[in-house]
Amino acid sequence: MSNPMYFPAWQRPHWQPSDEEIILQFYVFGDFKPIRVPSADYGSDGLPEEVELSSHHHSSLREWEGYPLKGPLGDLFKNDAPEAFEKAIAAPQVLVIRGRFKDSPDTGYMRDVFGVLAGLLDIGGVAILDPQILTLFDADEWRRRYLVKDGAPLRNHVLILRDEEEHSDRFWIHTRGLRKFGRPDISLHDVPAHEADRAGALVQHLMQLQALGAHFVDGQAMEVDGIFGGLVAELGGGYDHPQFNNTYVAFYWPGEE
Repeated sequence: MSNPMYFPAWQRPHWQPSDEEIILQFYVFGDFKPIRVPSADYGSDGLPEEVELSSHHHSSLREWEGYPLKGPLGDLFKNDAPEAFEKAIAAPQVLVIRGRFKDSPDTGYMRDVFGVLAGLLDIGGVAILDPQILTLFDADEWRRRYLVKDGAPLRNHVLILRDEEEHSDRFWIHTRGLRKFGRPDISLHDVPAHEADRAGALVQHLMQLQALGAHFVDGQAMEVDGIFGGLVAELGGGYDHPQFNNTYVAFYWPGEE
């Protein structure tokens, strides 16, 4: 690579030690050359010891109960990213990368894993699935999103969603993917339609604070400009939670007089 693009290892200025676990998981689809992955070109020392990589013939992986390109999840990827889906479906090989880490004051683990992902695209990878943010990328789109000078924005590693609340004209704004940083996802309920943009910006701010190491505790009050009495954190969830596959910290927008 003539002009290498290195992944940074961000410091986490708000970090305090915790029992939280960092979890990474990716599927890389392709027809891989049997050579050493050029991860050093991206500043990576290779996969950390906490990460396992397994290689599968795509035909055999299709029979796995958790195969991500079938059923409702497969339909989601096919509709959202049809070109990437076709490339992934046609690939003869799938590499599954999984890792768990203790809570960390920096993101060196992310630099090393993403450097390997970038290197795999250079030796035959055609698509990468990040199930934590429900996104399937073809190689070019993944590079555009993550091969960014001085590092991709933290926002690129997390999904922010807006859904209508059941039996209400208000919105639920929530994240997926903060397990990558060993933090609960953000869940902001009961947002009025006219406050949706401001609430979305607030969720992004809270997501970034957590990615940089901040913690919320159950019952913690948070001051928010324009909201009398602020918001109060409620902790819940777990890795088997159907919406988050993670713990979460919930806030409720107050009712209007």
